[in-house]
Amino acid sequence: MDVNSFITGFVEGEGCFCISFSKRAKLNTGIEVRPSFALSQHKRNLKLLQSIHSEFQCGAIRYSRRDQNYKFEVRSIKDLMKIVIPFFEKYPLLGIKNKDFQNFKKVCELVYTNQHRNKERLGELINLAYQINSSGKKKYTKEELLRHIAR
Repeated sequence: MDVNSFITGFVEGEGCFCISFSKRAKLNTGIEVRPSFALSQHKRNLKLLQSIHSEFQCGAIRYSRRDQNYKFEVRSIKDLMKIVIPFFEKYPLLGIKNKDFQNFKKVCELVYTNQHRNKERLGELINLAYQINSSGKKKYTKEELLRHIAR
């Protein structure tokens, strides 16, 4: 098995495509959008995360004392669009996470082209984001964010 196929399989089980939101009064829409791709592993698997980080050549690894895990994370929209998304297009996810990836890709494209600065497009982006990782914890409900931009 080649390393890229391994990474795709590993991400299928352990990876996360996330979109987080923060309320920011200074922004035109009042909401900041932050897409990210992440993998977390217990500290005993740090070398595995370092190998994956080395393959992607972007992002960073950080340690969380709270849960004794290391997290490899890519937050740069440019790196997401130029490195991470093309990787998963070339080595596609085969399970349920592929649907999350497809929605994540659409959100990243909207952010990369500054569409998230338009309230109407931001509403579309929020709807897409809440289809990703739907069982994950969210700071705001979809309805709260949509109400916030409707003001």
